Amino acid sequence: MGDEALTQKKLRAVFMRGGTSKGLVFRQEDLPPARDDWAPIFTAAMGSPDPNGRQLDGMGGGVSSVSKVCVVGPPTHPDADVDFTFVQVLVTENVADYGSNCGNMSSAIGPFAIEEGIINGPHDGEAVVRIHNTNTGKIVVSRFRMANGEAAVEGDLVLDGVAGSGAPIKLDFAEPGGSRTGRILPTGNTIDRLELGALGTIEASLIDVALPVVVVRARDLGLSGFELPVELDAQPDILAKLEAIRRAASVRMGLTADLDAAAALGSVPKVGFVTAPGDYRTLSGRAVTADDMDLTVRMVSMGQPHRATPLTGALCLAAACRIPGTIPNATMNRQGDGALRLGHPSGVVQVDAGVSEIDGHPQVAYASVYRTARRLFEGNVLYRG
Repeated sequence: MGDEALTQKKLRAVFMRGGTSKGLVFRQEDLPPARDDWAPIFTAAMGSPDPNGRQLDGMGGGVSSVSKVCVVGPPTHPDADVDFTFVQVLVTENVADYGSNCGNMSSAIGPFAIEEGIINGPHDGEAVVRIHNTNTGKIVVSRFRMANGEAAVEGDLVLDGVAGSGAPIKLDFAEPGGSRTGRILPTGNTIDRLELGALGTIEASLIDVALPVVVVRARDLGLSGFELPVELDAQPDILAKLEAIRRAASVRMGLTADLDAAAALGSVPKVGFVTAPGDYRTLSGRAVTADDMDLTVRMVSMGQPHRATPLTGALCLAAACRIPGTIPNATMNRQGDGALRLGHPSGVVQVDAGVSEIDGHPQVAYASVYRTARRLFEGNVLYRG
């Protein structure tokens, strides 16, 4: 074995929090020209695969929300300032998944692009960065405050699941419908019945806004809908059924050709279950009440119960709530305009979507949310390769 094989490799990187997620952010120019060569770098840097599920030998944190990679480079879309490619690194498997965008990490991209000098921004005042997400082909407009040439971090916006407060970053997802399937309702139906083999059948709403999501009723799973992640982790039969629902939805939505292919594409669709608002305690022990929310949701990401709600999943649910006949629309406790409040294990998230109908088909003009983000570390990430 040569000396080179005994040493680590290094790459310039920034470690950032975006919303309720964290991940490594790379400049595209620092990576190999061929995208096929990226995956071994990303999995090694994050510490995957780890059969222990902890990623102790890398930058990951053992759950999907903190096992993420972002790549930022020059725009390939005429309406964008930068390109952003999102990569979900699986914890226990040697997989770097490009199947979807991450709304939470999207909030980190504008500040990163300006602070890295990839694009110019104001020294003070509002910055506007148009981000082309290469995973979906969609444009995300990021608006945030600059102070002394850097993205502001101090502010009074509180995100449930994140300690403290921060400066708000507004994300507008323009025309987010059909991100992977080309249709907001991939099957043309607001409710489909999915065949789950030996597990029977179940009604589900299949929606593709910001990313594909399959939503079922909590009661159809024999659940209250207020379960916390640790309670779901203790029910492997429920997690297995949710995975069966995800795979069946993947095939029905046209994302994959069969169940085997659906098993290999773990990032989409996201799967969630909903119930009407109610009282429960969050992961921090804080009490939330039915009056605090319009819909209660629990979601599973990459086979793991999510501690909050994946932001793109929340945006999709916001649109689904505005489409008559869907399970979220029928389950929520109010109708009308205004921000929607989704109750999740860490608290409540506010999202909004502009939905109309043209010739009997739903149209989504935008989906919006406020996040915070912060640069945590800058330098080089070392990895085995």
